[in-house]
Formats: sequence, C-alpha cells, structure tokens
Amino acid sequence: MNQAVSTSAAPAAIGPYSQAVKAGNTLYISGQLPIDPSTGAFPSQEITAQTEASLKNIGAILKEAGMDYKNVVKTTVLLKDIADFAAMNEVYAKFFSEPFPARAAFQVAALPKDALVEIEAVAVGE
Repeated sequence: MNQAVSTSAAPAAIGPYSQAVKAGNTLYISGQLPIDPSTGAFPSQEITAQTEASLKNIGAILKEAGMDYKNVVKTTVLLKDIADFAAMNEVYAKFFSEPFPARAAFQVAALPKDALVEIEAVAVGE
C-alpha cells in the first residue's frame, strides 16, 4: 500500500504529485526545488545555496518519514548548467557519507521556476 508523505518543512508540491510516496520500506522523494518553505523563494541565484536548499528539503521529507540521509540509496540531480557540476558536488558531499548513494546527474533545458538545480531521491528504511 502506498502512503503519501508530506511536511510543511519542505515546499508544497507545485503540481499533481506528492512530496514523497512510501511503498513498503522504500521512500520515493519527488524532485525538490531549492525553495525555502518559509518564504516560497530561492535562497539566491547561486548554485551552492540552491543545492543546499534542495538537499535540506529532502532532509525534511526524510525526517517526516522517520529516515535521514544515510537511508538514501539513489539520487538524481538535474542541473540547468552542467558547468555547475563541481560546485554542486562540493555541497552534495556535505550531506552524504560513505557508502554514498548511487547517483545520476544531467543538464536539462530548463527547470520549474527557472531553478538552477532539482534533486530527487530514493531512500530505504528498516
């Protein structure tokens, strides 16, 4: 049975989807834009601040589901500009430790609200 997971500590979905869905002990977190849930705005137009905001939103959803970053097994990072890959990686590395989650990273033509980054995640609980 699938169960929607949501928290006001992360931005609300901006379409017909859930912040996350828990299926068994697996949590599928929708792509998180770098929106500050308290202001509804991006923290800045810098890739490092936006990456941190996206990952903090993921952390809030993980917490709501009784998990944390160590439960994440896979992420997908969507970048507006692949030239931001190294800067994104520096911030990303502060949120995860070995064994690091599997990951894919892509440059995309555009992201919602003209974001620089969007990150989705899959986590597995006990």
